[in-house]
Amino acid sequence: MTALTPSFAARQAVLVAAILAGTASAGVLPAFAVSDPVVTAGSESPPPAIVIGFVGGFVRRDDRHHGPVKLAERIQHTVPKGTYVEVFENRRRAQARATILRFLDTNHDGVLSDEEKSRARIVLYGHSWGAQATVLLARELRRDHIPVLLTVQVDSVAKPWHNDSVIPDNVAEAANFYQPHGLLHGRAKITAADESKTEILGNYRTDYRKTPVPCPEASWAGRFFTPGHTQSECDPSVWSRVEDLVRQRVTVQNLATASSRSPKDMQVTASQK
Repeated sequence: MTALTPSFAARQAVLVAAILAGTASAGVLPAFAVSDPVVTAGSESPPPAIVIGFVGGFVRRDDRHHGPVKLAERIQHTVPKGTYVEVFENRRRAQARATILRFLDTNHDGVLSDEEKSRARIVLYGHSWGAQATVLLARELRRDHIPVLLTVQVDSVAKPWHNDSVIPDNVAEAANFYQPHGLLHGRAKITAADESKTEILGNYRTDYRKTPVPCPEASWAGRFFTPGHTQSECDPSVWSRVEDLVRQRVTVQNLATASSRSPKDMQVTASQK
C-alpha cells in the first residue's frame, strides 16, 4: 500500500472532520449524573470500578443522542453501587486520565503507590474517534504502570498518524465491533501487543447494508454521508453486547479476582520493549 503524503493525509483529515462534525446532534441535553465513589484510605474491600466512555467526532459528552452517553446512563443502574461512570469528548483524554489518577489515589497524598495502582479496576470504551481515544488512553495508563480490565472499540476510526489497532499489554481483555462500508468505517481487526497478557475477545463485524438499523435521532449528514458508521452508534444490538461486557467486568466477583499483575511487572515489561 502506498504511504499517504502529509498533504494528502491532512486534506483527508479535514474532510473526515467536516463529516464527523455534521454527525453531532444539535440538541444537547443536560449532563447525566455520575456515581461518585466514596474512597476510604486503607479500605480492605476492592475499590469501586471506574468506567470511562468516549464519544466520537465533535460530539458533546452530555449529548444523549449518542451511543456512549446512552450506555453510560444505562449501566449506572446495573453496575455495583459506587462505580464511577463518566463520558468524555475524545479530545479530552488528558482530563480522563487525570480523573482516573485522582480516584486511584485513595490516601490523597498526590502520589500513586504500587498498591494503589494494582487495585485499579478500569474499563474503557468508545465510538469512532472515541474508540481510538480508548486505545490511546490505555497506552498512557501503561506508561503510568496502571492495569486496565477491558477496552471496547465500536467502529474505531483513527486520526492521521495514530494507530488504534494494537492493544497494549496492560489491558487484560479487548473487544472490537465494526462495520466495513462507507467513507468512515471501523477498524476491522485489533491485535494484542502481547498475546500472553491480553485476550482479544473478538473482532465482531456487522453489515448494515444487509441489516440496516433506523437512526431517527441522527443528523441528516450522518444518515446520508456515513450511514454505516452512523448506524454503528445507534445499533441497540451492538451496544447491548458492549453493556454486557462492561457490566460483567465490574461485578464484585470480578473486582476481587481480575488482573493479578503488579505495577512492577509492567515496569519490567516496559523496559524490555
